[in-house]
Amino acid sequence: VSPMKLKNAKSLICDLLQNSEDIRCKCICPPYRDIEGQIYKQNVSLKDCNCLHVVEPMPVDGKDVEAYCLRCECKFEERSSATIKVTIIMYLSILGLLLLYMVYLTLLEPMLKRRLFGHSQLIQSDDDVGDQQPFANAHNVLSHSHSRPNMLNKVEHAQQRWRRQVQEQRKSVFDRHVVLS
Repeated sequence: VSPMKLKNAKSLICDLLQNSEDIRCKCICPPYRDIEGQIYKQNVSLKDCNCLHVVEPMPVDGKDVEAYCLRCECKFEERSSATIKVTIIMYLSILGLLLLYMVYLTLLEPMLKRRLFGHSQLIQSDDDVGDQQPFANAHNVLSHSHSRPNMLNKVEHAQQRWRRQVQEQRKSVFDRHVVLS
C-alpha cells in the first residue's frame, strides 16, 4: 500500500466522519463600487478559506477581483453538531422530568394523600381555613409507617416544618401586621 493511497484513505474517512455542516468558511465582503455588501458561506477546508474559493459567483471581473478580495474578511468556523444535539437532548429531558414532577405535585399527590389519610381528615370548617394545613398530621401518620424508608420521612418532616413556618409568617404579616426578620 502506497503512502499516497493511505493518505487519501485517511482524508476520505475524516471527511465522512466530519459533518459537512460542521465546518464552513464565511466571507463578509463590504460594498465595492456599485456592488452591495454580501456575506458568502461555503463548506470548504481551512486551507481553502479565502475569497477566491468562497465567493461564488464573483461579482467583479479581471483585475478588480484582487481589490475586491482584499476587502473581504474570511473566517473559518467549526462547530460540533453532536455536542449541540446532546446538549439539547439533556435540556429537553430535564424539562420533561420537571413537567412530570409538576403533574405529580398538582394532580397525583393530593389524590394519593386523600386515599392514604382518608377524606375525613382533609375536610376543614370555614373558620379553620388558613389556620391549619390540610396535611398537618401527615408526618405523624408517615413516621409510624415502617414501610417507608427513613429518608422519605426526613423529607416529609422538613416539608411539614417549612409549611408550618410559612403559615406562621402568613399569620404574622396578615393578622398581626408584623414582619418576621
